[in-house]
Amino acid sequence: MGELRLMKGNEVIAEAAIRCGCDGYFGYPITPQSEVMETLMDREPWDETGMVVLQAESEVASINMVYGAAGSGKKVMTSSSSPGISLMAEGISYIAGAELPCLIVNVQRGGPGLGTIQPSQADYFQSTKGGGHGDYRLIVLAPSSVQEMNDFVDLGFELAYKYRNPAMILTDGAIGQMMEKVELSDYKPRMTAEEIEAKYGSWATNGKKANREYNVITSLEMDSAKMESNNRRFQEKYKQMEEEEVRYEMFQCEDAEYILVAFGSSARICQKSVDLARAKGLKVGLLRPITLYPFPKKPIAELATKVKGFLTVEMNAGQMVEDVKLAAGCSNSSVPVEYFGRMGGIIPTPGEVVEALEQKLIEA
Repeated sequence: MGELRLMKGNEVIAEAAIRCGCDGYFGYPITPQSEVMETLMDREPWDETGMVVLQAESEVASINMVYGAAGSGKKVMTSSSSPGISLMAEGISYIAGAELPCLIVNVQRGGPGLGTIQPSQADYFQSTKGGGHGDYRLIVLAPSSVQEMNDFVDLGFELAYKYRNPAMILTDGAIGQMMEKVELSDYKPRMTAEEIEAKYGSWATNGKKANREYNVITSLEMDSAKMESNNRRFQEKYKQMEEEEVRYEMFQCEDAEYILVAFGSSARICQKSVDLARAKGLKVGLLRPITLYPFPKKPIAELATKVKGFLTVEMNAGQMVEDVKLAAGCSNSSVPVEYFGRMGGIIPTPGEVVEALEQKLIEA
């Protein structure tokens, strides 16, 4: 067993970054994720592993620092919260268009606008549908515990390098500020340029080699035919993600007549809701998407042929519900899909979820 500690989710993100061999972190403080950078500064990893930690002058600057460092093959990341991620959107699109790996952490807060520092899940659309301009996708991981905050840092980097694409950990202020027992990962050495080239290919701008020309990294292409070819290649990559990287968890779905679909903090709440519903004699299960992109369409479509209805539980105005409706519709089933949620930083209670299930699906 690895080292056990009691830590905040945000602190664990920082610790996991150091231990997985991250080369650099560039960020800017914003509540409720500021502990990520604060922990990194306190740990002083530049003396321990050589990791660079830098507070940029803005979120725009930090994402462009990530762009430059990722272009040289370095394992780099940033973190922010909802308004800060919006400021990074142009740079994220550039990174996706240049096909570079990096990790982005969004500890969501309530919106729109400056909103509130309380937790929210209202950045689902922004994260899973692109967020910035152009036809691109992020790999999006949704942790529901402090342990997964630790585990998904290494996984996020692994997927980012496998597909040469930005990956995002989409969490929220509740998990970011929550303290839980966590088993920390073992230390990994930082990868050398030669190791990166051997494992992931010769794409980084790390100097001209005897057997190849200079690598040029850009998202700009003035020839429309070539740009279309680039886009088709991106879409094939996203299709591969959908075939190979879908992750989800099912809870008491074997005999369920009704399915709750929830991610992150909402999924934690829904586990208790399932227990409460079962105690009332209601056969209820939970499907928790772990990857929000790629989304678990097939398991939802399969359940749609067996159950009487779905209820998505979200801390927003109803965003993931659209993907559940699309997935359930793929089964040619007329199964109803309903939504229940709270907004503005309010976290729903397990009892409220059960009440919504009864009102929207069972008594309807």
